[in-house]
Amino acid sequence: MPRQRPRTTMTEPATDALRESLEKYIGQPMGPPSTAPDPVNVPMIRHWVDALDDRNPVYLDADAAAATRFGEIVAPPAMLQAWTMPRPKIAGIAERGGAPDDIVSDNPIVPLDEAGYVGTLATNSELEFERYLKVGDQLHVSTKVESISQLKTTSLGKGYFLTWVYTYTSGDGDVVGRQLFRIFKFDPSTIDPAMLAGAS
Repeated sequence: MPRQRPRTTMTEPATDALRESLEKYIGQPMGPPSTAPDPVNVPMIRHWVDALDDRNPVYLDADAAAATRFGEIVAPPAMLQAWTMPRPKIAGIAERGGAPDDIVSDNPIVPLDEAGYVGTLATNSELEFERYLKVGDQLHVSTKVESISQLKTTSLGKGYFLTWVYTYTSGDGDVVGRQLFRIFKFDPSTIDPAMLAGAS
């Protein structure tokens, strides 16, 4: 889950060569589209609802679900992202800022890392649902960079807020949901300990 958003105190001066070089990424994919490793299925739904102690019968009880407006078992909406998450490569995951695999696509994270903004903090995640997912749905996901902030000075030092949107579609191409995701890419060497202590 996203942690506390760093306190923002000011925007840096307008002249910023790095930020100007990042403009080309806005509106572009964060990476190639992908397909969920498995279709929506009951065992994964069971693991999810048991972990959250969610006893809604439409998620596991076929007879109860048949009597509802859904007519069949559906998946909890909050599982939307879980269906498309790739299997993580554990080696080097900390160095990748939590990314499940090596970042090979041309996206703004690469030049930010190269410029020293190697710190990564998730700040926002907002889900939008078009319909409930049904058992057997095979999801596909694509991404698009929505915005990149100007350079900010925060309690975590200097950095940029990077926002992108996931669009989830079913096998027939219908949009079933969207997710806005925002991270703060910061330079750890610019952290002011006094300011960090004041934000706690």
